[in-house]
Amino acid sequence: MLADYRITTEPFYEETGDEVALFELANAQKLPMMLKGPTGCGKSRFVEYMAFRLGRPLVTVACHEDMVASDLIGRYLLDASGTRWHDGPLTLAARHGALCYLDELVEARQDTTVVIHPLSDSRRILPLDKKGELLRAHQDFQLVVSYNPGYQGLSKDMKPSTRQRFVALSFDYPETAQEIKIICCETGLHEAIAQKLVRIARDSRALTQRGLAEGVSTRMLSHAATLIQQGASVRASCELALINPLSDDPEVLRAMRALVDAQLG
Repeated sequence: MLADYRITTEPFYEETGDEVALFELANAQKLPMMLKGPTGCGKSRFVEYMAFRLGRPLVTVACHEDMVASDLIGRYLLDASGTRWHDGPLTLAARHGALCYLDELVEARQDTTVVIHPLSDSRRILPLDKKGELLRAHQDFQLVVSYNPGYQGLSKDMKPSTRQRFVALSFDYPETAQEIKIICCETGLHEAIAQKLVRIARDSRALTQRGLAEGVSTRMLSHAATLIQQGASVRASCELALINPLSDDPEVLRAMRALVDAQLG
């Protein structure tokens, strides 16, 4: 049933602390997990790695403000045979024992996210009211959610009634040496160039006090390195992957180009 959701090739992941062991402990005790950290710091890659490591299918949902409860749970749909129930991703994962990853949970409406409450406490159940079924989660089911607390306003914060159901791991960008290693291992980029890219990223993260919401992420560095490996110049790759995606503010863009010039000469 979930063959398409299995990760068959081990994703590259560089452990930065004891997050792997802690995730495994939480999984063994059937505790739902919250991952907190800035955009592009490796939260989604970590979940993929843990799904592979645990041998579990991974069902991922990108949460958004227009998502309704039935997008998670499921709905009746018409097909050639008539009206038939179709499990949503949350139901599919709970029924068959997958990891269900709700990415950026706080982007969803709060009246939608409450549907995870009975799955994320000791009951581990999912009421399917429209279907008249009370689904008890498979023993291998685990719920994982992520969010970025750095740019969320009060209107997008997570309700205490939701937050307190999870154990939480905090993520941040890797230390300099680790970030260089990640870029080199993931893309094959020469270390000397990777060092320059990482220094640009480090400097950009200091611009968050000057109008930049977030600095260059590890994911963006990987994009730049990939472009360089495909033959683009370092400067053009920085423009495409590190500068233009970050902001439309002319002052911020000028500051970012100055950072690149300082590293590339």
